Amino acid sequence: MNPKPPAALPRRDFLRHLAVGSSVLGLGPTLMRASGAPASAPAAPDLARRAYSGPNLVIVRWGGGARRKESIEAGTTYSPFLCHELLKRGTLYKNMEITKLEGLNTSHGEGTLNIMTGHYDRYKDIENGFLRTRFEPKVPTIFEYMRTAYDVPDYQTLIVNNENRPDEEFYNFSNHLGFGLNVRSQTLSLYRYKTYLFQKQLAEGKLPEKELKEKRDQLAKWRKADARAAGKDEMPPKMEEFWMNWRGHYGDTGFVNERGDRLLTQLTIRAMTELKPKMVMVNYTDCDYVHWGYLDHYTRGIAIMDEGLRQLVAAVEADEAYRDNTIFAVIPDCGRDNNPYVDVPCQHHFNSRSSHEIFALLFGPGIAKGQVVDKLCDQSQLVSTLGKIMKFETASAESRVLEEAIA
Repeated sequence: MNPKPPAALPRRDFLRHLAVGSSVLGLGPTLMRASGAPASAPAAPDLARRAYSGPNLVIVRWGGGARRKESIEAGTTYSPFLCHELLKRGTLYKNMEITKLEGLNTSHGEGTLNIMTGHYDRYKDIENGFLRTRFEPKVPTIFEYMRTAYDVPDYQTLIVNNENRPDEEFYNFSNHLGFGLNVRSQTLSLYRYKTYLFQKQLAEGKLPEKELKEKRDQLAKWRKADARAAGKDEMPPKMEEFWMNWRGHYGDTGFVNERGDRLLTQLTIRAMTELKPKMVMVNYTDCDYVHWGYLDHYTRGIAIMDEGLRQLVAAVEADEAYRDNTIFAVIPDCGRDNNPYVDVPCQHHFNSRSSHEIFALLFGPGIAKGQVVDKLCDQSQLVSTLGKIMKFETASAESRVLEEAIA
């Protein structure tokens, strides 16, 4: 067993240590020891795991990069449910940041893994692909921590992904010794549905020859995309049943179900009914369409996320399995530039101060209500905070906890 990491350093020393070293070695208290263990390292036997009876968790990645201004500031918000309703129900950390570290990007994949691992790292594509972001966490994700501590099946730890972020399909397990593939989370997305659907269509043998070839080629390409799980990525029966029911309801065309972030809301609510996840992370993305050059793509995306969040909260409140027993954590993957003179507004790739400025809202049972915390805090602190609330170890995450949120 790895020794428990040291207590957090003062912030100045924390940043100094963080800026030294490589992506393989631990970088200060936030960055863990990398083991280089294979992704398939065995998990603890089921007999060693406890039954889980704590609160459910819904993490909402306020994603695609969303600034405080359009999210939590009352006079300029495009998310009225979040800003005017939910802030009263929990604890808001209005001065959260992504720590500045040389080589650390303020982008979606990196921000997502910061949230999932409580750990900063310098990531690169596993095959050095140009503009690819198939990153491999070197430290456990929050899902792996939970499944190692508790007897929770993979289909009850879910990541819900946007179809336009295929690289993020592969963030659901680390390469850390004692964790990895055997304690992975499952993923819901159109990418996963199409994988299921194409396999079924090929087995049914009803497609024209041209379509058969296209779908065989596409399946081969998808399987190659995640080399870490090659040959070990069998779909669990519960997931297959979920997609069978989805197909029965929405059909094969894709013309009936929602798209973009509305689809993620649809998938999550359906999963709550059929799979009863204990932990789910919803990776909203739509406001990143601002890269097309129009500010209203960004603000409209925030409004869509806000409506999705309203629907998720309503679904939890209507379901006896979740009502009064579910914690929400709403946190952006990154911020956005506030330079009004750039050709394409609201970028996040230039390491500007505002791209590091985010927030976090926690609400639910055991979370202090109506509280606004103004002190500087860090994106990497979420995992240890949730681990403390849900009573599992997060040994490789940032050790500082967001104590103010815990009632």
